[in-house]
Amino acid sequence: MEFNPRDLEWQRRYEADDTPWDKGEPSPVLVDFLRERRIAGRVLVPGCGRGHDARALAAQADATVVGLDISPAAIAQAKSFAPGTVADLSFLAGDFFALPPEHIGSFDWVVEHTCFCAIDPRRRADYAAAAASALRVGGKLFAIFYLDPRSETAPPFPVSREELSELFDPHFSLLEEWVPRTSFPGREQRELVRILQKRGA
Repeated sequence: MEFNPRDLEWQRRYEADDTPWDKGEPSPVLVDFLRERRIAGRVLVPGCGRGHDARALAAQADATVVGLDISPAAIAQAKSFAPGTVADLSFLAGDFFALPPEHIGSFDWVVEHTCFCAIDPRRRADYAAAAASALRVGGKLFAIFYLDPRSETAPPFPVSREELSELFDPHFSLLEEWVPRTSFPGREQRELVRILQKRGA
């Protein structure tokens, strides 16, 4: 796989175990949601890192999960946590902005957590389009957005509700929105959950 400079940096950081965003467990926001509701069908987790969220999703009944990350090192580490015999969970090294043809329009859900805030803000419209392209019509995006990471010049980058609407409204309808009750320490009241549904053609 060829890397641009930003992607190569992610690879180096996973190789060096310099990953402070990785808390060693799935997002408390996602865990809370899955206690009460389900994310079933084919599920894509872009920027999955070591796969904590992907494994939590695959533990549900009726969920087939693909974790995707630009860093082969992250994917290798994710696979080391999950035996290859887990039929409903797979990990793929690849670019969310250039999904393989077999993944276009094939997912029921995309689950976002710390990928959107890590990309160059100039590519956010591309992210929204990529999420829509991965989903079948009527498919849903479950997104944990990081509104206030207190950084302007390096990941994680902040985003406002207004910008989220501008980016995603052309492709999605907003179904639900809330500030989560439980977050990783230091992220309390700084995250926003949205469930969005892909619009018809």
